[in-house]
Amino acid sequence: MNYSNGIIKDTEFFTTSELAQKLKMNVQVITRKVQAGEIFAYKIGKDWRIPESSVFEWLEARSNREKKKPLQRSARVTTKRTPENTEHQNKRKYLLEYILAQFEPNRDYSGPEVDRIISRHHSDTEKVRQEFLEQAMMDNNNDIYRRRTDYSLSR
Repeated sequence: MNYSNGIIKDTEFFTTSELAQKLKMNVQVITRKVQAGEIFAYKIGKDWRIPESSVFEWLEARSNREKKKPLQRSARVTTKRTPENTEHQNKRKYLLEYILAQFEPNRDYSGPEVDRIISRHHSDTEKVRQEFLEQAMMDNNNDIYRRRTDYSLSR
């Protein structure tokens, strides 16, 4: 994690209990993950502070998506709906929508601007941009991105 150049002021930090509540997990599980180094965090006194980017990286590392093959709209694989699969999809959608909410509706963004905003929350900007397009959350016209006004956040 590199938080130079003023990025730290734009980063949200969570306590273990806040993160557990957001992810609907037990606080002891989150604490164990942090203590084991699975989730990057800072220890300040007795408490942990978890940057949101490390939450995205940890969740992404546990994604059930294949890492080597990008998803294509025309070649979707249907998987059996299981509670675990549905929970993962819901968490992923929440993460994407959280990042999407950082973009103003009806405003054009260049590719580098999109990457800068995404990079505050996720290290793989290209993958997130692609998912925005696949999920019809954003449009891209000649490397000009725009948050879709017909996509409503599920919060």
